[in-house]
Amino acid sequence: MITVINKDETDRRPRGRPRAFDREKALAAAGKTFWKLGYEGASLVDLTEAMGITPQSLYAAFKSKADLFRESLGWYLGEVGSAARAALDEPDIVEAFRQFYAASVRQFCSEGQPRGCMLSAALVNYGSEHGDIAREVAGYRAASIALFQARLERAVAEHQLKDETDCAALARYLGAILQGLSIQANDGAAAGELDAVAALAVTTIASARR
Repeated sequence: MITVINKDETDRRPRGRPRAFDREKALAAAGKTFWKLGYEGASLVDLTEAMGITPQSLYAAFKSKADLFRESLGWYLGEVGSAARAALDEPDIVEAFRQFYAASVRQFCSEGQPRGCMLSAALVNYGSEHGDIAREVAGYRAASIALFQARLERAVAEHQLKDETDCAALARYLGAILQGLSIQANDGAAAGELDAVAALAVTTIASARR
């Protein structure tokens, strides 16, 4: 979505330096707006109202909507998704994914923030003009699957899982479950319902134990 600012409107704006604002708070507000509405769905008006700034200040601080979105993804991964990722450091592979899914479900269903996962909801169907952004988002999702695969391969090397475990296929399955949980959370599924689905995924991992 390309936002066009009328030159006459620009000329009528007050001259001088833009009003100062808290950049980190504004970025968090933008992140939640993209999270809730998606990249294409979040208009310039939506973003500036949520951030409490003018379009002039947005462009001065973040350069463009696309760059603001990229920074918002970094905010999401660092501030929201870090707890779930940290769970994968648990030594036992089954417990690691049990904690990972539990943390993810809590995040997806938390009060006071959009439901689901920003990476799953941000940009799936898109216009051709947003192809670069869509590929970046898909890259983040692929990185999650790669992280799962690396963790499973570590478990095989540590003799927690059978040598013949297909870590690539299992990682993609676990990623599909995660995306499905996000979509169902966005549709209003309760945390308990999602926990039950996650438990089945964890049972699949447990079935591959040595």
